[in-house]
Amino acid sequence: MIIRIMGEGQVSLAESHLTALNKLDDELLAELQSGDEPAFRRTLTALLDAVRHLGTPLPDDALEPSELILPAPDATLDEVRAMLNDDGLIPG
Repeated sequence: MIIRIMGEGQVSLAESHLTALNKLDDELLAELQSGDEPAFRRTLTALLDAVRHLGTPLPDDALEPSELILPAPDATLDEVRAMLNDDGLIPG
């Protein structure tokens, strides 16, 4: 699966890693709902770090369709809220 991190580029990630990412996504959703900015920032950083660590970056000139789009590391609570769907940022 291809994941785009806004402002950074795309990463190819095996779908088998979605379970681990969904745990972080669930934490992020709870922190968004409570408005806990410090916890939100830590979890967003952990989620993006996990994608970077588990995935393989695509070349900068590759323009593959992204199946998931994740916020930039410096995204605000409101910006991330606007990106949410019923499952959070990551389906499942």
